Amino acid sequence: MFNKKIGIDLGTTYTLVYVPKKGIVLNEPSVVAISMLDRQILAVGNEAKEMLGRTPDSIVAYRPLKDGVIADYKTTEVMLRYFINKALGGFHLFRPEVMVSVPAGITSAEKRAVIDAVITAGAKAAYIIKEPIAAAIGANIPIGSASGHMIVNIGGGTSEIAVISLGGIVNSVSVRIGGNKLDQAIINFLKKQHNLAVGEQTAENIKIEIGSAMHLDEELTMEINGRDLVNGLPKTLDLSSRDVTSAIQSELSGIVQAVKSVLQKTPPELAADVMEKGMILSGGSSQLRNLDKLLHRATGVPAYVADDTQMCVVKGTGTTLDNLELYRRSILATK
Repeated sequence: MFNKKIGIDLGTTYTLVYVPKKGIVLNEPSVVAISMLDRQILAVGNEAKEMLGRTPDSIVAYRPLKDGVIADYKTTEVMLRYFINKALGGFHLFRPEVMVSVPAGITSAEKRAVIDAVITAGAKAAYIIKEPIAAAIGANIPIGSASGHMIVNIGGGTSEIAVISLGGIVNSVSVRIGGNKLDQAIINFLKKQHNLAVGEQTAENIKIEIGSAMHLDEELTMEINGRDLVNGLPKTLDLSSRDVTSAIQSELSGIVQAVKSVLQKTPPELAADVMEKGMILSGGSSQLRNLDKLLHRATGVPAYVADDTQMCVVKGTGTTLDNLELYRRSILATK
């Protein structure tokens, strides 16, 4: 009754929190706003994201995680404490057990940093699960079967590609390419081709509204506002989906190559299973238009976007935490 459990998808862009029997109770940006005058935390999550690109010199709003791992330990700890307390709601006597998803390619030092941050933030025990495993469980893939299943989890900071069989990862690749790199590619394209400076939030909106992994038959357009790099004045531009597709091709090719490298190293029997079942795409950035078609065309393997794709990792994390004994072979438990 008093044994509180929390599953956390600690993402570069968003942090999602899952409480068993309640479901997803929190989905907020992984952003913290800090006063540079006294190093005080001014805002976390949604409120802090609103400040991105809009703060005076005395306030800095930024993401304490980079490429799926902790870049600023102290700030990450404060952010985790905020999310844990908010998820539990007000005053609570008992410290929770917390499971956090991490990239498959994480180093032992990066793993230790996550565990320490979670414990310091108020957890009684910290468990770690690799994102491809969590995503597969959240996508209702039967990972315990003696059959090959391929998961491609594309988040804000990393893309995790893995072939899973008998509850474990047979072969995987983790590349530090995700939604943030796509946003940055759009920013760079606008600077180079149109002398227009835009912020991260504008680039993300462009990607969501008119972005596509392949050129569309019916082109989409969007009016965007930014700053003219020539005269420094505000400027409005009509941007087409064709431009956005061209801008992000280089980053997408990195994801395609990672998927190919996993397939090339997969044992023949498991490769046959993957070919039959197809690969499952999860993660917020897998929602990019036609990404499934691009991967199918590049590899010959059918690709399907999971239901509720952005929630797969956090759902899998929560499910695993609620069934620790069942999934113990698939995770690493610590402290």
